[in-house]
Parts: sequence; structure tokens; C-alpha cells
Amino acid sequence: MRYEEPVYRPPSEANSLLIQATIGCPHNKCTFCGMYKGKRFRIRRVKEVLEDISEAKTFYGALVSSVFFPDGNSIIMRTEQLCEILRFCKSQFKNLRRMTVYGSAKFVVRKGVEELCRLKDAGLSRIHSGIESGDSTTLERIKKGATPDDIIEAGRKVKSAGIELSEYLMIGIAGIERSEVHAKASADVINAIEPDFVRIRTYVPVPNTPLWRAYKSGEFRLLSPYQALQEMKIIIENITCKTVFLTDHISNYIYVNGHLPEAKGRLLTAIEEAMRLPKEAFREELIEHL
Repeated sequence: MRYEEPVYRPPSEANSLLIQATIGCPHNKCTFCGMYKGKRFRIRRVKEVLEDISEAKTFYGALVSSVFFPDGNSIIMRTEQLCEILRFCKSQFKNLRRMTVYGSAKFVVRKGVEELCRLKDAGLSRIHSGIESGDSTTLERIKKGATPDDIIEAGRKVKSAGIELSEYLMIGIAGIERSEVHAKASADVINAIEPDFVRIRTYVPVPNTPLWRAYKSGEFRLLSPYQALQEMKIIIENITCKTVFLTDHISNYIYVNGHLPEAKGRLLTAIEEAMRLPKEAFREELIEHL
């Protein structure tokens, strides 16, 4: 199998076979992200991808139950190409239960529901999509390449096709001044989509990215642990749809997971208790170790 490193995947895909379908990210302008810098975006030839799948079958065979197709936004592939890859993958692994990709709203919204249904029929189980924020000002500032309306349209298309949707929100990405606006607007977008999962990440400056430079200059201010927890609290308070809320990442200050709305009281109580802890109880500032 051939990889062009570094290769990234969501924590929830830790046990998945990784097969690169694209190299790099077709957007690659987000001010907070350093994942694909230095990589020239391109879509791999289907023949090469199928060869890698065949090789993986030789090595892993019945052990493969899930497959994730990096790099960033593999959903951009032509529908017929991605369908061919999905169908072939399904034919090779008898215990395969799930196939997933990254897909931001900027690229998902370009596909019709009919195309997404074809992908679902071919075996696509889940799309991981970074909302980051539901606040239009914040989305513009971080150069996400999508508006709240784009994000809602894309999310609803995915749900209409019957594909699981895992949406990611970023605590602290709006800075201190727009924290509450960002939190409430993000909850509004989640309510409009009703995704299967809402996954929380807390913003940590990545060296040599535009937002890191703004942080170093003092132009952008990070949230304290207590401000980050307050932002998360507002998000949970304002989510009214059914979804699974997860903080499954090292960037977060606490781990609170549960099905909303049933677990809302328990999650809010856990956050309130955490906000009474001394600062030393929280993780170290990750920026110090980058």
C-alpha cells in the first residue's frame, strides 16, 4: 500500500484501514489548519486505489471491518469514481461494516441528493464534516469556504441520502469576543441539520498557520479553560435536536459524552462541576509542546 505522509484520520477511525483516495486538501485555506500544508492536492487514479485495496486484502483480509479514505475532502471525487472504489472495497472484505470519508460543506453541497444516494448504495456509511462554527463572521475570518446556509444545505443532503453525518465544532475558534455568538449560532446550525454526531474540538494554535501568527501577535486571544467550558455549556444548552454529543479528542479540557437531549442535564452538571475545579486540574496548554 502506498501512502503520502502525513496521513490524518478522525480518532473514531483509529481501527479503520486507511486507503488514500486523494492527496492533500482541495481547499487548504483554513487559517487554523496545518494538516495538509506542503501537499499538492490531487485525486489518485482509481486503478492505484484499487491496487492498494487488493494489497490490503492480502495482508489483513477478514480483520478489516471499517475503512477510511484520506486525505482531506475525498468526497470531492467524481461520484462514479468514488462509487467504483466503494463497491470494490466492499467486495474484498467480507466483514466490512463501515466506509467513511472527510467531506466539508464546500464540497458536499456540490453533489445532489441523488449522487449521495448512489454513494450510500455503493457502501458509503458516514461523512466526517468540520463545521467549526455556525457564526458567519467566524467562518469568514477562518476562511472556511462555506456559509452557515451552505453547511445546513450540505448536512441536510447527507441526511436525506441516509448517510451518517459526524459534524465537528471547534471551541474557541471565534476568540473571546464572539464566544457566545459562535456557541449559539453553532447550536442553531446543528438543530437545522440534526446530525448523527456532534464532535467537539478545542482550538489549539498550530505553529506557522495564519491564526497561530495572530495568536502570537496578540491579535487573537485564546479562551481559558473556564471560558472554553462555558462555550461548550452554551452549545449544549441550545441544542434541541436528537444527536450524540462527543468530546473525543485530546484538545478538550474534559470528556462529556451522551445522547441529546436525554443526557443534557448530566452533561451540563458535569461541566458546571468542572468549572469549579482549580486550573491545575485541566490539561496543560498544548501549545507549549508544539
